[in-house]
Amino acid sequence: MRRFDSRGRSTQKMVDQVRPLADEVGAAVSAAMEQALPAELASADPLVRPSDHADFQANVALSMAKRLGRNPRELAGTLRDHLVAHAPFVASVEVSGPGFLNIDLTDAALLERLSVRLTAPRLGVPASQADEVAVIDYSGPNVAKEMHVGHLRSTLIGDALARVLDFLGARVVRQNHVGDWGTQFGMLIQYILEHPEASWRSKDEDVVRAGTGGAVSALDQLYRTARAAFDADPEFKERSQRRVVALQGGDAETVAIWKEIVAESETAFQQVYERLGVLLTRDDTAGESFYNPWLNDVVDELAAKGIVEDSEGAKVIFFDEIRGPEDKPVPMLVRKSDGGFGYAATDLATLRHSVDHHGGTRLIYVVDSRQSQHFDMLFRAARRAGWLTDSVEAVHAANGTINGPDGKPFKTRAGGTVRLADLLDDAQHAARNVVAEKDPGLDQEELTEIARVASIGAVKYAELSTSRNRDYSFDVARMVSFNGQTGVYLQYTHTRIASILRRAAEVEGAGAVFQPELALEPAEHALGLALDGFGRALTEVADTLEPHQLAGYLYALAKAFTTFYESCPVLKGVSPEVRANRLAFCELTRATLAQGLELLGITAPDRM
Repeated sequence: MRRFDSRGRSTQKMVDQVRPLADEVGAAVSAAMEQALPAELASADPLVRPSDHADFQANVALSMAKRLGRNPRELAGTLRDHLVAHAPFVASVEVSGPGFLNIDLTDAALLERLSVRLTAPRLGVPASQADEVAVIDYSGPNVAKEMHVGHLRSTLIGDALARVLDFLGARVVRQNHVGDWGTQFGMLIQYILEHPEASWRSKDEDVVRAGTGGAVSALDQLYRTARAAFDADPEFKERSQRRVVALQGGDAETVAIWKEIVAESETAFQQVYERLGVLLTRDDTAGESFYNPWLNDVVDELAAKGIVEDSEGAKVIFFDEIRGPEDKPVPMLVRKSDGGFGYAATDLATLRHSVDHHGGTRLIYVVDSRQSQHFDMLFRAARRAGWLTDSVEAVHAANGTINGPDGKPFKTRAGGTVRLADLLDDAQHAARNVVAEKDPGLDQEELTEIARVASIGAVKYAELSTSRNRDYSFDVARMVSFNGQTGVYLQYTHTRIASILRRAAEVEGAGAVFQPELALEPAEHALGLALDGFGRALTEVADTLEPHQLAGYLYALAKAFTTFYESCPVLKGVSPEVRANRLAFCELTRATLAQGLELLGITAPDRM
């Protein structure tokens, strides 16, 4: 009988999980260290890394010899002898330079593991995050405003992290913390009520006729107009402030319009998410209004625990470790002097809900790096309150900004913020031109679909192949290229392999089966090592919250396949055994690329 835990997961151990060879080499070097080193040093990191000079290199002899006062080459020789004698998957070990261990593996060991990966339902990757509940806060657009280029990074990084952690077995809670509450809605609703002729609903004729942007574009323009009136007209400002009070008090007319605005905005957001292939849904949305009923309770609990202080009528939290100009403590504003709440109160309520309601063990906030100090204070305050314990990790997965092709802040010609929809339109237009030039025979419908898939993949890969902490330049021409480190290159590699496999299906007896008894060509061996590294790349993403680790791995895999395909004939001029083995390499590469691209949210097409 199959057994399940409290979350409905099977507790039966999977027999088709494959330990990465890098981990096996590390374990073998560690075993050699236990024999050659004192007990207090034997548990050190074996420092095993991929190498250009061998399959793997271990540098531990250098670091340990210095501490022991021994010759590093002599110590490396001792470790080598143990490896050769006790690690059957090791073909050879050489001591090089001042004491490096260059380790090569047998072809048979590599092929045996690849054979399991080929037939395993998850490519042999263990569910290493099965004990985690990851609550991921990302995207977070503002209601009544169009999504712009600044939302792209958080949305795509958060989506990729959610996909990877989910694949690795974590229970993932996606949180889209939209801005749907506050003073801005008072001024917008007041303006709408005073100008009933204004068109902003998706069913309004003017909105339908305008097309681009729909209702949320109209609302964005109305907000700008209302904001100008708010700043220029004291009487309108006063009426708007009364409207905020009416909204907070549940006034029926005000709440009805607010709900319409939220609904129109959510529809627009979902259209963008669906176009991007992002997995956020309406059910993942929990705006500021959702947490509003709990804010008094949050402040009261902080006060009861002596965490907040009075400062000129406001409730604030000070931190000795966080100081500003002139070495003065920086306050975290929880409640304003007028009784309103600072956004820190909402974020504290959100954090508490993530732990208490969702059972989060890892809270991940994918937010602009300029909010780093805020999250530092947020986590410190939550730990003081006891909402974050040692069993819960809270991380600000900070991201940099997107610049234009010239490296300067990305703006329209008029100096405004670039709409995300316009950005995607530009990418699709560029991709269409590139694809049409490469394959002039495509009909218009097929060309449009390929351009759509390629452009979204190009935008996503450009984003996710960059470390999230770094700024990067949005250069459409480079993104949609079939050459270099681009999403289009990876998609095209997948289509090439799919084409090979379609041709193979027409050849009698051309199955894809690894043959462990065969000796491999260098390009085959290198491709096999790359394929074996898929799980390690995913672990790196989970540990560092850096999707570029996976993006870089997939590019290296695609390059390894290209080298293999150029030097190793697959269908012609080879024996049936070699053909079956090389087709297995093709199929496992295709499956790994497809799975890896899916985890980045990128479609892997069979034709392009």
